[in-house]
Amino acid sequence: MLGIKQEGLAYELGEEWTQKRVSILEQKDVIEQDILDQVAKILKVPAEAIKNFDEEKAIFNIQNNYDNANQNVNYQFSPIDKWIEAVDDIKQLYERLLQSEKEKIEILQKLLDRNL
Repeated sequence: MLGIKQEGLAYELGEEWTQKRVSILEQKDVIEQDILDQVAKILKVPAEAIKNFDEEKAIFNIQNNYDNANQNVNYQFSPIDKWIEAVDDIKQLYERLLQSEKEKIEILQKLLDRNL
């Protein structure tokens, strides 16, 4: 559920651990406290959470949290509105660029008139 593979857990537990040994460990009903503590530390969860783990409850909680999270989503923007804002920004930039070019032309025209 945490996205850690048996090979990864075996690596973290040390050289004497293999994927097969982790697989056997997962099938045990009772795990030695020191090993449980090591696994909990690696998974960054309390040892009690592993001891009292119930897969059905975990799946239920995840599903409920996911469903509740989706119900409370309130999008504050419309993609079309954002696109229109971007187009408006581009127009403003273009107008400023055009104005700048007009000013350059005026300056160049004044320089030419002085030299003639």
